[in-house]
Amino acid sequence: MHYFARKQPDLNWENPALRKEVYEVMKFWATKGIDGFRLDAFQFAAKDTTFPVLPKGYEKDVIKYHAMKPQIHDYLKEMNQEVFSKFDLMTVAEGAGSSFADAHALVDEDRKELNMAYHFDAIDLGKATGAIDLLEFKKIYSRWDSAFAQEGWLSIYLANHDNARMVSRFGNDSDEFRELSSKMLTTFMMTMRGTPYYYYGDELGMTNIRFNIIEEYRDVETQGKYQKVKKEGGDIMKFLEDQKRVARDNGRTPFQWDHSAQAGFTSGTPWLPVNKNYLSINAQQQESDSASVLNYFRKAVQLRKQHPALIYGRYELIDASNPSVYSYTREYEGKRLLVMLSFTSKVASCNLSLLTNNRMKPLLHNYSDLPNGEQLRPYEAIVYEISR
Repeated sequence: MHYFARKQPDLNWENPALRKEVYEVMKFWATKGIDGFRLDAFQFAAKDTTFPVLPKGYEKDVIKYHAMKPQIHDYLKEMNQEVFSKFDLMTVAEGAGSSFADAHALVDEDRKELNMAYHFDAIDLGKATGAIDLLEFKKIYSRWDSAFAQEGWLSIYLANHDNARMVSRFGNDSDEFRELSSKMLTTFMMTMRGTPYYYYGDELGMTNIRFNIIEEYRDVETQGKYQKVKKEGGDIMKFLEDQKRVARDNGRTPFQWDHSAQAGFTSGTPWLPVNKNYLSINAQQQESDSASVLNYFRKAVQLRKQHPALIYGRYELIDASNPSVYSYTREYEGKRLLVMLSFTSKVASCNLSLLTNNRMKPLLHNYSDLPNGEQLRPYEAIVYEISR
């Protein structure tokens, strides 16, 4: 039985002996002092053990048929009792089900299952078309924030091992705008409610590698899809062009440490090649540049730590119909902050009429000078503290 690859058989979670063995492994690492567990693809752990024949086209809605079976909560409660409750651990599972009810059932405190989960609504946005609809993006995050404003906790992320690079998908990785849009996306992640998950290399603004031929890919998903397109007589060249944008291997290339061979990642031959832009995008170079993407990331992390409003504060969307700018406030214990993010390579207008007669103190900004009135420059990001 395997959901993901022939060489990756699923575990039989229905077997109590299997579960006990897994808990022993988890206790081993928890005793070592690890900080927590990420349960990969755990929404698929429980099975319908009658193994019914599924309808044609089921793979277009896999979660409906394969995920979030009722027994999953029995397994998580047992895991919590046997492992999580006995150690100081943080726990997160991949997937939040297909509804807010599913997500709450996983993470609400009284459930005694997990600390948090993460949904796929935003990370899947624009994969088919190549364009991010900012209005839909805002709706997704506003909807999930509203659903968890009073109870439960979620994650904020824009990249992981199953997706292409953050700046290549949600920003603009051209030489002109890569740094600005990387910083803008960092501002978003560090000013939203939920725990930010930052994928390695995104703190440098690492980009998609964009392979040209199928032989360069290692990912079983890309290889399988390629064979399917080929078998069905589809457009191979279009498929390969699309993979330059969305293939998972784009996010799996070696971390770019410095200017040396293989970007300082290894003295051998890595599983995937190093992106050729490592000479201009690497940690060593950015460490010494106060204006680098890396040091902006650090400033954003520090800002979040200094202002509880960015963690726990009430979220309110502003200028919701603006197709180019994402603006919102975070408010907590009398402190109010305004976040303004441009998601376009053009100058964009924003409506701040709701904030008239307020004083605004800039706290974080990805340009060297402040914005001009209600105009934001390409990929501009700014966080203000608001007071009357």
